Amino acid sequence: MHRNNLGPSDNPSRIKTLIARLAGCGAVVVAALILSPLTHDGSQPISADPATPPTAAAVVSPPAPVVQQASMASIVEVVIGRNDTLDAVFRRLTLNLGDLATIRHLPGIRQSLDFLKPGDAIRVTHTAGDIQELTRKVSETQTLDIVRQDAGFEAKLIDNPVETRLRTATATIDSSLFQAAEAANISDPVALKLANVFAWDIDFVLDIREGDRFTAVYEQIYQDGKYLRDGEVLAAEFVNNGKLYRAVRFVSDNGNAGYYTPGGAAMRKAFLRAPLDFTRVSSAFNPHRMHPILNTIRGHMGTDYAAPTGTPVHAAGDGHVSFAGWRGGYGNAVLLAHGGNISTLYGHMSRFARTIRVGTRVQQGDVIGYVGMTGLATGPHLHYEYLMNGVHRNPQTVGLPGAEPLRADALQRFHAMAAPLLASLSPQSGDAAATLPAPAVAAVPGTAGGGANNGPAATAPPGDLRSNPSVY
Repeated sequence: MHRNNLGPSDNPSRIKTLIARLAGCGAVVVAALILSPLTHDGSQPISADPATPPTAAAVVSPPAPVVQQASMASIVEVVIGRNDTLDAVFRRLTLNLGDLATIRHLPGIRQSLDFLKPGDAIRVTHTAGDIQELTRKVSETQTLDIVRQDAGFEAKLIDNPVETRLRTATATIDSSLFQAAEAANISDPVALKLANVFAWDIDFVLDIREGDRFTAVYEQIYQDGKYLRDGEVLAAEFVNNGKLYRAVRFVSDNGNAGYYTPGGAAMRKAFLRAPLDFTRVSSAFNPHRMHPILNTIRGHMGTDYAAPTGTPVHAAGDGHVSFAGWRGGYGNAVLLAHGGNISTLYGHMSRFARTIRVGTRVQQGDVIGYVGMTGLATGPHLHYEYLMNGVHRNPQTVGLPGAEPLRADALQRFHAMAAPLLASLSPQSGDAAATLPAPAVAAVPGTAGGGANNGPAATAPPGDLRSNPSVY
């Protein structure tokens, strides 16, 4: 039998050739093991063609690594501060000022873009300072959106419509209007509007009683299903000390909004009952009062409203300034002349409003000065007087003339609009038009129009404070 003998007796050249061939095959195998992907258990994957031997030609070189450019965009939201400008914002954030110049020159958006106020929010998307997108809300219902396109920047206004829902809420007062409103989940702005509606008929410091109740039908504004804020009070009723008041909001053809009784009489009166927000009445109308400083009987022909120094004092009605300056025991005083021979006086103020001087015209609610204790005063308060044809009337009880009622052409439209709102108020209220008090009529001297409870009248020439120094 013939055997291959690879012992040392064989031809050395044959051995060298065999070793060289084996070494070549080993290199191929090692290269395949290193470069070929391994299976989960470490073995080689099965070839798609089992018949193909793993020769050197079948080895695939690894793919070259893929290099990606870093182009991540950054998003920044900026809240505008006081005296902020877009230029300042761009410089602060190191944004491309050239992009800002280009955006500003887009047609029709300059004002929407540059008109900024504290609290506004701007959202910027940029890449290494280059603007990709800029958005800002220009109103509650519109958003300005500026986007970089291949051909340049493109701007558009996006509509964000809001939805108005009506809410009816009722509360009973235990201590104060605002605490009762909070318990009924009524916001402070709505409670304040409610107080303003009835301010001419109800003194919310002195007249509120435990057990008083109120109902309000008011708007709530939503956007995309999310609550934004409360809107206008559309209808309201207030039961104060057993007396019912009801009011409905109405917008006239010229766009003026006001509140009216169900019968169309204006809730607004020509004069405010109290010309400031006060803490208490420190001294009421009293012709026989003992003066706290002079210690003599000297009539107090007005009402003193205690309030902190600096509290704004408002004009009680439309008119013009007939006096502004220092006047004896009144200290810093302002006298306003109104229509119908009515005048009002405001004394002991710490200072006057900047625009107040003789001849200045004022409207009801304008600030004319600030509470102080100038003149003969023992503490900070406003001394307020109401005179009709020179006769002092009790400011707390005098019948206040009403504003003009709705005209016949508007009354029919008002009744149609008011009916469903009044129906939303509590049904136990009954016929509000019948239970509401008649509009007050300005008193005429010599008649009962001034009211039987106005207190004794004192006479002084209109506008002459020096003729009656005992009234402060």
